[in-house]
Amino acid sequence: MAVEFSLPLRVYIEDTDAGGIVYYVNYLKFMERARTEFLRSLGFGREFIFNRNLMFVVRDVAVNYLRPARLDDEIEATVSVGELRGASMSLHQAVRRGDETLAEGAVTIACVDRDGVRPRRIPKEISGRLRGTQQNDNHIEQHNDSNGS
Repeated sequence: MAVEFSLPLRVYIEDTDAGGIVYYVNYLKFMERARTEFLRSLGFGREFIFNRNLMFVVRDVAVNYLRPARLDDEIEATVSVGELRGASMSLHQAVRRGDETLAEGAVTIACVDRDGVRPRRIPKEISGRLRGTQQNDNHIEQHNDSNGS
């Protein structure tokens, strides 16, 4: 079983519609934050990625919205690696409130060079660490002190 990375978040008023329910597109933002922090937890922050003239871009995304999150909820966004290919990876993501899954999705990320935005192989140091997360059954939790909670 793959490692599941978890990023704790809180729902702010800016995340909600007039009824206090999280606006659908914000689940994608929560998932993006989890992907970014997942890579950072593996040692691949913005500086590492930019210094190698690469970017990770979303090629495909599919999300199922199951239950609403509401203003001030404590939630978590998760990510785990599905399939790794030469220049892309598929990820399983979810947004949960406790044991309740609110949204779940499949995201395909492509590795591209920053200059020409052309596909390029995922660097071996990154793909090696990502492969390591596919073969472990641990849970990684990011403690986010900047989320205002």
